[in-house]
Amino acid sequence: MRNQPKYNFLKNTSYAVAGLKDIIKNENSFKIELIIVLLLMPIIYLISLPLEFKLIMLITLIGILIAEAINSAIERVVDLVTLEHHEMAKRAKDVGSTIVFLSIMLCSIVWGIILISILF
Repeated sequence: MRNQPKYNFLKNTSYAVAGLKDIIKNENSFKIELIIVLLLMPIIYLISLPLEFKLIMLITLIGILIAEAINSAIERVVDLVTLEHHEMAKRAKDVGSTIVFLSIMLCSIVWGIILISILF
């Protein structure tokens, strides 16, 4: 039997908020990325672009935070299972890091293409 309570929108929202508070409090990478995202968000508002481009830029920024949250969840589960060095544990953590890396690369490419298109 799964350890999962019945669905309740307010209760599930409180779990999500608790998770967000925890990751902000305990994960330095998430804090750094959150600060960068918050610093870049005003740029989206300030530059003159079609709404579609602004939404794509915002989605790629939020994607970095989502990727970091997934990575943190993977790392926590692996650490729960074993704190000893194990090749499969390392591989799982490496994949989590790859998720973050790819999200940052996607964001950088999208932002680069859009910002360059403004200049030329």
